Amino acid sequence: MVTDLYPSRTDMETKIIARKDPVVYTSGQSKKGPLTKQELNSYEKNGYLLYKDFFSEEEVNILKKELHTVMEINRNNHSDLVIREPESDEVRSVFEIHKDSNFFKRLCSDERLVKIAQQLLGSQVYITQSRINFKPGFKGKEFYWHSDFETWHVEDGMPNMRAVSCSIVLTDNYEFNGPLMLIPGSHKWYVSCSGSTPDNNFKHSLKKQELGVPDHESLKFLVNKAGGKIDRATGPAGSVLFFECNTMHGSSGNISPFPRSNVFFVYNSIENKLLKPFNKNNPRPEFLANRANITAIEPSTDNLLNYSTKKTPNLT
Repeated sequence: MVTDLYPSRTDMETKIIARKDPVVYTSGQSKKGPLTKQELNSYEKNGYLLYKDFFSEEEVNILKKELHTVMEINRNNHSDLVIREPESDEVRSVFEIHKDSNFFKRLCSDERLVKIAQQLLGSQVYITQSRINFKPGFKGKEFYWHSDFETWHVEDGMPNMRAVSCSIVLTDNYEFNGPLMLIPGSHKWYVSCSGSTPDNNFKHSLKKQELGVPDHESLKFLVNKAGGKIDRATGPAGSVLFFECNTMHGSSGNISPFPRSNVFFVYNSIENKLLKPFNKNNPRPEFLANRANITAIEPSTDNLLNYSTKKTPNLT
């Protein structure tokens, strides 16, 4: 029986628990990789790394083309993989893109991304979730403050904090179009949330998360620990943000004319595969938490420019 190191949603009280897992894993792949000691120390301290202009101008042009293709294909797609804004029919997220698009399947295995994830997690990795988040101009809704790990632990059975999200900026992220906000150092503390989780909670939470979100006092605690600092992940299209699975983050609504879109790949350690959900409910669907046929990613050195969509991919 696996010990639940991070209980949450077990009663009506909120608790703050000190992190019990490493941030940077020191065995295996973490002894070598593209990140410098300074970068590893920064990730250890803050819980994220932001690289502006990570991809070349040519690659960014293809990224934008692929984003447009996915948007057009899914505009009238009402399958479970497509999440829409709670108060409109605008596409909010498209999930499992690493399986249904040749381009994004190639992108998630890009050596430049995978080797960073391997170095941080100290092992080979696999994709446990992928998605594109769209935040249209004028009406893109907020994503409230949350730790991804809290949901992945409670509802998906991720045992330990040994995963990292890779967010690739597909449109310019400004301070005024709802960029991702992060609380530096918040990954060192786990907010055990109040309440309980009904079955199929994901059908509501993907539109508006109300369970597994921190209370105001916990947020104040985390921000105070950060010296009153909240960072914004802004940068041009082609920038890349790596953030630790327990980093507290969120984003405000977008009332500017400029859309904000990002692709997310969640790299999980091959040694941290999902177990039974810790809330004892049924597991969430595969498109939210990959369990079937898990194999480690083989980093690819193929030229990304060769993988632009030649025909309409099957995203429906």
